[in-house]
Amino acid sequence: MTYILALDQGTSSSRSIVFNPEGQIVSLAQREITQIYPQPGWVEHDPLQIWQTQLDTAREALAKAGITGSQVSALGITNQRETTVVWNKSTGQPIYNAIVWQDRRAEPACAALREQGWADRIQAKTGLLVDAYFSGTKLQWILDHVDGARAQAERGELLFGTVDSWLMWQLSGGGVHATDVSNASRTLLFNIHTNQWDEELLAALRIPARMMPEVHASSAHYGHVKSDWLGHSVLMGGVAGDQQSALFGQACFSAGMVKNTYGTGCFMLMHTGGQGMLSKNGLITTSAAQVSKEPLYAIEGSVFVGGAVVQWLRDGLHAIQSSSEVQALAESVTDSGGVMVVPAFTGLGAPYWKPDARGSITGLTRGSTVAHIARAALESIAFQSAALLQAMSRDLASTGQAQVRELRVDGGACVNDLLMQFQADLLGIEVVRPEVVETTALGAAYLAGLTCGIYKSTDELSQLWRVERRFRPQRAPAHATELMAKWEHAVQQTVL
Repeated sequence: MTYILALDQGTSSSRSIVFNPEGQIVSLAQREITQIYPQPGWVEHDPLQIWQTQLDTAREALAKAGITGSQVSALGITNQRETTVVWNKSTGQPIYNAIVWQDRRAEPACAALREQGWADRIQAKTGLLVDAYFSGTKLQWILDHVDGARAQAERGELLFGTVDSWLMWQLSGGGVHATDVSNASRTLLFNIHTNQWDEELLAALRIPARMMPEVHASSAHYGHVKSDWLGHSVLMGGVAGDQQSALFGQACFSAGMVKNTYGTGCFMLMHTGGQGMLSKNGLITTSAAQVSKEPLYAIEGSVFVGGAVVQWLRDGLHAIQSSSEVQALAESVTDSGGVMVVPAFTGLGAPYWKPDARGSITGLTRGSTVAHIARAALESIAFQSAALLQAMSRDLASTGQAQVRELRVDGGACVNDLLMQFQADLLGIEVVRPEVVETTALGAAYLAGLTCGIYKSTDELSQLWRVERRFRPQRAPAHATELMAKWEHAVQQTVL
């Protein structure tokens, strides 16, 4: 039997998963990575630690599966997306820490672009709003603030990449400098209609074009892993940013299908097929994972703090000792007792886009307990996700398309039954959890499997997708409407 190895490099950890051809997990290895906070609003990772932990987990996953690199038909990569790495082309050494997608230091540069009238033009070309979330202004910051960086870049000595590009460069021994359309579409520098780096936008941000990686379809021959790393030369056959990879892993291949990933943040994507729908409700248009040169699109809403609110309960409030305890604590009360937690620790993402918002707890009374706060924190994940789907529904209504019938869910927090039931109640539609919730890694494996011939088509992949549980709404729609109104009121109080 042959296998597929998926590398899943996320915000909080590097993981590697071995899948069999049926899409089942054979083995998994994981290492946490260090979060670096140089000052408020700044978040960094060590690129060399990202690489080393990813290599270590790949080797460990193969060992756990009892296989060697020669039994791996192809390798797929999925990654935290907008996180930005710049390294020296000759030495392979990063010139600065990776600036993480959550980092807000580039907001002044974004404000300048908006003041100069670039917002509409950038959205028309890239599908994105001008925000510090995306890679382009992070790259601009590195070139402007690291001694000698801009001169080196203009001489062709530096390379830029999101985490997928950085890993492929390392895996190939410096032979591959590439990315896929889904990661490229998160940079503010990529025209999603032509599938090319945009010369006008590169010039606007003063980014030398020679720094940029080659862009390919998500399922493609990217090159090979050096045999030194895994004991055998393995084809790199699939690459996609984590959220587009999860959309693919959830078998959301046609327009109108929606998934939500409950990870550090929450990310909801709706496939829109070959149509790049422009949102009028605070969402962004992005490239979906592509299996050919034909462009495919999705609209997306990003919640900056999703499952991370549980980490805050653990590490900040010390309300729990481990994340697994949160459901029991939240279930020890029947509801949140009117408490609302808005975890705007790094501002609010879609559909609000309020970078100056800060976290708040409202509705406290003398009877409020840590259990009420825990439940409100957990419910905040569902409230933020519901706001995203409501925005998507408004976009669909404006085009006359049918409304969403179900929400497919994945990511670490989707195993929490209380959260998933509350989500279904708020949305008024079924929330569907698959048997394999590691859909981010699964999507990368599927993309690689298509490249090497294990799978013949996306129709075959749709047959592999299996439901573990359906959560059906149990509350009256009027009650959900009332709860969402209270949430929106709490959100309005977060802007200082």
